[in-house]
Amino acid sequence: MANSRQQAAWRPDPALNELGLPKRALLRSMARGFVGRCPQCRTGALLNGYLKPVLECGACGEDLSHQRADDAPPYFTILIVGHIIVPVMVTIVLSTQLSTATHMAIWLPLTLAMCLVLLRPIKGAIIALQWALYMHGFEGRGDPDAMPEGLLQHSKTTADRT
Repeated sequence: MANSRQQAAWRPDPALNELGLPKRALLRSMARGFVGRCPQCRTGALLNGYLKPVLECGACGEDLSHQRADDAPPYFTILIVGHIIVPVMVTIVLSTQLSTATHMAIWLPLTLAMCLVLLRPIKGAIIALQWALYMHGFEGRGDPDAMPEGLLQHSKTTADRT
């Protein structure tokens, strides 16, 4: 009799992420960020000027102030540009008899130009990635990296007792 009644196993909702929030399309969001658009609505601007992120989307009002791109965009820019420039440069250096000055005149401006062109889109994609994954406060719970209230006070009192 007990075997005839099967209990329904709990299954997570496939439309929700681990936080219980609606899943966001990661690649679509990053593509929108790459072109400098709001990851939610694709209408509003993501960056104000060359690299300064907006605090909120002018079109849909999405709060984008939680972003913490920090050093990731320059890191990924250097990584990508290095993986493109170095093999091409080595191939050209080994296959031609150009002077060092000529190589410097070619590769330094080309590297700089590629870095300047890629830095802004990569920063937009990183911000959109953080938004899509609910990172750094985008989940609406405030600052998840901040200590819970009283934790610092409790740790000071515990340290004083020992």
